[in-house]
Amino acid sequence: MNDFVNAANGLLWGQILVPLLLIAGVWFTVRLRAIQFRHFGHMFSVMKNSRKSDGHGISSFQALCTSLAARVGTGNLMGVAVAISIGGPGAIFWMWVIALIGMATAFAESTLGQLYKETNRNGDYRGGPAYYMLKGLKSPALALLFSICLFIGYGMIFSAPQANSIAEAFNYSYGVDTMITGVVLTIFAAIIVLGGMKKIARFSEMVVPFMGVAYLLVATFVILMNIGEIPSILLNIFESAFGLREAGGGMIGIAMMQGIKRGLYSNEAGMGSVPHAAAAATPYPPHPASQGYVQMLGVFFDTIVLCTCTAMIILLSGIELGQENFGIALTQQALENQVGSWGRDFIAVAIFFFGFTSMVANYAYAENALPFIKMNNKIGRLVFLAVFLGMIFYGSIATLGEVINLADLAMALMTIVNVVAIGLLTKQLVILAKDYNSHIDKGDVPRFIASKEQEQEMNLTPNIWSKENTELK
Repeated sequence: MNDFVNAANGLLWGQILVPLLLIAGVWFTVRLRAIQFRHFGHMFSVMKNSRKSDGHGISSFQALCTSLAARVGTGNLMGVAVAISIGGPGAIFWMWVIALIGMATAFAESTLGQLYKETNRNGDYRGGPAYYMLKGLKSPALALLFSICLFIGYGMIFSAPQANSIAEAFNYSYGVDTMITGVVLTIFAAIIVLGGMKKIARFSEMVVPFMGVAYLLVATFVILMNIGEIPSILLNIFESAFGLREAGGGMIGIAMMQGIKRGLYSNEAGMGSVPHAAAAATPYPPHPASQGYVQMLGVFFDTIVLCTCTAMIILLSGIELGQENFGIALTQQALENQVGSWGRDFIAVAIFFFGFTSMVANYAYAENALPFIKMNNKIGRLVFLAVFLGMIFYGSIATLGEVINLADLAMALMTIVNVVAIGLLTKQLVILAKDYNSHIDKGDVPRFIASKEQEQEMNLTPNIWSKENTELK
């Protein structure tokens, strides 16, 4: 199985996914006229009224926190360490690159997720890639394929690396047996996920901002302690990215591969996961594109801010890089070198909250696959819950290499299907972006009201974007 997974990853990541992601990022950057750079400040202004909502959806702020709960996890603390260990400091540069161009991809998929949303039997908004594949592309086969990948990835595999990092961190810091940690995580996860999407959103809204700010403050403290070394660290990153350091040109490919792979795992731009959170929101301004701006901000904060914080902690620590120092233990050792023993404990606590919120957000994402794979019934949901919780326990006691390789494979399959779909829906994205910008240019609050002709042409859910449902409040 390991040989098969490694061979599949080599093919998908080495020859298909990395070029596809770069091409998609450049494509959407060009077609949306560099929206992530032109409207960089607007991403923040959209958040001013982000707590507005109604009885059908979560608020934009809750959608951001839910998406960050899934994004901000082991990828930020463990993934960066893995990237640097294998690809060297240059991997950080390529992580930045994929984040900056990936912001346009994130805008595209989140806007489409919001555009093609619908209400479930409880009156709550639901949507995501399977919905815009089914409605926008009129392709049930593609929707089913993505849903299978979503279920395997978020319902089974992606929580395993989170649980693994939490278990390893607590074992390293406190000597807690990984099996005990696995049992505790499984019980806690069951309590949260059984409350549904809104409970997960409220939990994320409380935890993510607090831990994000705390981690940012600690990293800023480390950077200020070593402010004189920052120029040489940045020079090292750029030289390593282009093979100008000791390892020569042979490291360029490794650095690029690790930076893009770990960057995607962290910020999820193009994977098709975040549109589920975006679709669940009642947006303000009441326009599909507003969720695109919200989720672009999520990519920026996740990778450009938090991943860079971890990179600086590691590179400023003086620890010799190599695969003998690997994963979350490297990040713990690095911070411990800088601030003393409490740094190791702080990372253990941070990875617990970041990793745990990621796990419960994974459940919310995977739940969207159930109607498409005919599991949206009592027995299907019980099977889903058992598999999801079982993988959390498995991840706690498995080796890091096993769970990372499986996660990479599931991530690659999901991303390829989703990127192809959003590429085929570029026309709708350009229409929405132009409509949003026309309101901004006039000084108006953007508001999207779909005519009956647009509903039919785009195959939208009837009345979901009616005048009544997009009232300015």
